[in-house]
This record gives sequence, structure tokens and C-alpha cells, in this order.
Amino acid sequence: MVLADGFRMSRPAVSKHLRVLRNARLVTERREGRNRVYQLTPSPLKNIEAWMESYRTLWERNLVGLKRHLEGASGAK
Repeated sequence: MVLADGFRMSRPAVSKHLRVLRNARLVTERREGRNRVYQLTPSPLKNIEAWMESYRTLWERNLVGLKRHLEGASGAK
């Protein structure tokens, strides 16, 4: 199966995207004869998820506080 055939973009564009993913260590590449086989490396995504989770919790708390404040302000009118 040719990976590029699954996308509506040129093969050079797919290659460029794969290079970015390799540089970010989100995929690994190995050669099997003339073919290149790519495999997802999920561990960097888990690090990002943990970082984002701390901000999600922070924003949820702040937005709940903002909601209460706005509801209190609109009820005072």
C-alpha cells in the first residue's frame, strides 16, 4: 500500500508532512527494500496530553468562576 495514495495531495507534499512528523519524533521510519515503513510513536503525544491537561483544569476552574460572576451580575440588575 502506498501511503500517499490515501490523501488528496501530491506525493512530495505527503513526504514533507512525514519529514515534519519524523523531526518531531512522532513517527519512525525504516526501510524495507525500496519501501519506507512508518510507525506512530505515541509517547511524545502523551507528554503533550499531560501538559494540556493541567491547562484544561485551570481553564475549567476559571470559566466556572467567570460564569458564576456573570450570572450574579445579571441577577443583580
